[in-house]
Amino acid sequence: MLALGVFAQTASSIFIHGTPFLLPALTARGDSLVAAGALVALPTLGLVCTLIAWGYVVDRIGERVVLVAGTALMCVAGVAAALADDPVVFAALLFVGGIGAASSNGASGRLIVGWFPPDRRGVAMGIRQAAQPLGVGIGAITIPWVAQHHGIPAAMLVPSLLAGAAAIGCLVGIVDPARPPAEAADRANPYRGGSTLWRIHVVSILLVIPQGTLWTFGLLWLHRDLGWPLPTAGALLTVTQFLGAAGRIGAGAWSDRVGSRLGPLRQVAVAAAITMAALTVTAWTDWWWAAIPLMVAASVISVSDNGLAFTAVAEIAGPFWSGRGLGIQNTGQNLALAAVPPVFGAVIAATGFPAVFAVAAVAAAAAIPLVPRSTGR
Repeated sequence: MLALGVFAQTASSIFIHGTPFLLPALTARGDSLVAAGALVALPTLGLVCTLIAWGYVVDRIGERVVLVAGTALMCVAGVAAALADDPVVFAALLFVGGIGAASSNGASGRLIVGWFPPDRRGVAMGIRQAAQPLGVGIGAITIPWVAQHHGIPAAMLVPSLLAGAAAIGCLVGIVDPARPPAEAADRANPYRGGSTLWRIHVVSILLVIPQGTLWTFGLLWLHRDLGWPLPTAGALLTVTQFLGAAGRIGAGAWSDRVGSRLGPLRQVAVAAAITMAALTVTAWTDWWWAAIPLMVAASVISVSDNGLAFTAVAEIAGPFWSGRGLGIQNTGQNLALAAVPPVFGAVIAATGFPAVFAVAAVAAAAAIPLVPRSTGR
């Protein structure tokens, strides 16, 4: 179950977060950075429009159907986008692919929570959450190279064919976890009478801004400001994503050991604010010898919070609301991610990369006091 959940989420991550790696190819063909940023944000837009709806379906009918249907839709939309000549049709299919990609966010998370006990859930969810940086890493090393040598349509086949393989795997292997008998209290809305879930959602939105900034513009920053060849820059970003995947697993193990998801989450927010602030200073002063290691460190730290917050939301929301809770969690995060390419692209065009690094540092710092205090999971 864990392997299939990771496979489905990795395919989704490549489709959603790998698309921004088309930016060099899009700008090379004459698109402005703002226009190209808006185009590569369309999969994320499709995702955020349907995350809660997919979560509702998961709560009602289970994980297997949702995972199979969503990954199959992502495959079909991606292949069709690779064959489309009309730019409007291409853009629309990116949006539809994002709709399909949204299915795995809540469904694979619920699958892990359902199959693993609390004292092993942090590690298991960390492994599942590692699919996101792994997807970004695979996208960074493959999509720019394929786009440069074989064109943008061919690059779209990378996530699409993986999504098709994931659909087949989920169809064959996924078994929905058993649910406990439903009591009236279990079906009660967990968002009423407390602010804990809402605070976790806001913290995650703020902490995803450094993550999205580095995922979207790290390749372009290394290529434009430092003059790195695209394959070299892509290789470095791939390494940082693999390290980030290990960081998510480590954060999950940490939370299992200390019996809390929220304490480690607060420490990750502090570390993200510090490293992004240091990256801002070194990038502004052209201290490349320090800026590059700081970018790697910030890339790893900025993805380590996701599994902690994701697990906390699923556990607090309970088995009859976790699909919607995880949908709300990811909707907020991905709305922020969708805004990063066009908004920060305009800022970079006007002022340069250090300014957006500074904004990301401020966002991480703002998250620190909002993390709820808890002594348990």
